[in-house]
Amino acid sequence: MPVYVENLSHASPQDRRDLELIYADAPEWLLAPYPQASALIDDALANQCLLVGRFNGRLLGAARLERLADRWRLTHLCVRELTRGRGVAQRLLDETRRLAREADVPLVLAANPGQTAAQRLAAHHQLSLEAL
Repeated sequence: MPVYVENLSHASPQDRRDLELIYADAPEWLLAPYPQASALIDDALANQCLLVGRFNGRLLGAARLERLADRWRLTHLCVRELTRGRGVAQRLLDETRRLAREADVPLVLAANPGQTAAQRLAAHHQLSLEAL
């Protein structure tokens, strides 16, 4: 399944629907500090920090990637429930790690403290975890 990773700066109407579906499957804690998925999507697009995984023209996963001067922060990583377990999140993480290495900056995962899913993800991928 060739998933193409891209930084999405403009969302077509179909992209927007796909993003809404991706984050509709997210647990409520993943959306914080945003009150709803649309606010997260709007902010990430406005700040040009929305990283997406695309397959056959459709978005299957997304994350927010903040490119700070001293590190890159990956947050709000989510894959549509229908396509989980098929390597979409892995592909997003692999490409983000590659880009961070090329930029010579560390990549960290940021999440709300106490989220065991984020802790497991960070440990599994040997990423530092910082509070969101």
